[in-house]
Amino acid sequence: MKNLSEENLSPKDRLAVALDVPDARAALELVDRLEGSCRWLKVGMELYYAAGNSLVETLRLRGYSIFLDLKLHDIPNTVAGAVRSATSAGAELLTVHGFGGGAMLRAAAEAAQAPGSPRLLAVTVLTSMDHTELASVGVSCSPADQALRLARLARDSGIDGMVCSAEEVSSMRHQMGPDAILVIPGIRPAGATVDDQRRVATPGEAILLGASMLVVGRPITRASDPAAAARLILDEIAATQKLPL
Repeated sequence: MKNLSEENLSPKDRLAVALDVPDARAALELVDRLEGSCRWLKVGMELYYAAGNSLVETLRLRGYSIFLDLKLHDIPNTVAGAVRSATSAGAELLTVHGFGGGAMLRAAAEAAQAPGSPRLLAVTVLTSMDHTELASVGVSCSPADQALRLARLARDSGIDGMVCSAEEVSSMRHQMGPDAILVIPGIRPAGATVDDQRRVATPGEAILLGASMLVVGRPITRASDPAAAARLILDEIAATQKLPL
């Protein structure tokens, strides 16, 4: 797998399409409609709980790289076991939740030292959360400050990268350095609806701010032509990087 911290990655290495569908049949139908326009597919909780590792293996056999977005958050031993399970399926990226704390993050990082393990990303603050939402769960600082606090904890615990919003990616890139993998959800092309996201950016904005990879769901998967929608985003990434597709 390519190093996602490199600056001159192909646009296809910078885009993960979120398969936010309820079952394997819907996922495979959507993948067919993407027509090979992407390289990375994100499998989240809804789909993984319905289809499990068998779908991950099927998608890998079709030539895709899999970003398994499970936001693991449990006691250290349980999370370490889940990392090993993801390793057996062949996922290349896997999320844990920064709120799980240092002991949990270190256990995950240790489990991910086995050959073939996915690289780990710590979720910091969900892009659906703003200052009011954080305050409701007892966090008094801003989303940006909380995201940086969790990112530093994750880095110091051996985690490879972070998931954060576009609002935090510039400061996080400065804090984490050039080698950190920074994955940005909440990407919305200009003119697209925001849906339930609070902190969003266009693909070009996120790349310029320092993102390693963008996660895009509904603007692609609910488009009348998902492959064409994905190619438009790839074109914007390429134009931002000034690189060919």
